[in-house]
Amino acid sequence: MPALPDAALDQLFREARTHRWWEDRPIPETTLRAVADLARLGPTSANSSPGRFVFVVSAEAKQRLKPHLDEGNVRQTMSAPATVIVAYDTEFYEKLSFLAPNSPDARSWFAGKPEAIERTGFQGSCLQGAYLIMAARALGLDCGPMGGFDLNGVDETFLPGGKLKSNFLINLGYGIPEKLHRRQPRFAFEEFCRIE
Repeated sequence: MPALPDAALDQLFREARTHRWWEDRPIPETTLRAVADLARLGPTSANSSPGRFVFVVSAEAKQRLKPHLDEGNVRQTMSAPATVIVAYDTEFYEKLSFLAPNSPDARSWFAGKPEAIERTGFQGSCLQGAYLIMAARALGLDCGPMGGFDLNGVDETFLPGGKLKSNFLINLGYGIPEKLHRRQPRFAFEEFCRIE
């Protein structure tokens, strides 16, 4: 498989930034569906796909989300065209007969094992949320991921029943580049990697 051209790498990584200011421009539902369609293709443990996405778009839904946001995240979230609640299904293993047909015993790896469920659900939803960010960037959207919110409040409001648990939020839209700060520092290879 050939490497992506520099322009694509710039869009996905080098020039991509965390946005907090947004154009007043809606995201078509077809684009949100295309983002999710790409994100679902990324790998997860045993293809468990525990991530669940709630796209908060309507003014009414935004108002239900607002009281659960940390104060510093209210403006950027309320002005974003869409906010994704990245969550995970604590009963994801019930779908493994469909998702992992090559491993007929996969359900038994998790059923009745709360630590394995929590680890795989949380880990998988982190991966799937990251895939969603990359898919959104690939389709021309900007992203603003964040963790500053009341998880229990969001769960009660948007994920009732206790089966789904929120992990983090991602604001989506068309960012205003003039409002960006300079990119913050990143580690050099030697500071966060080693080859053995």
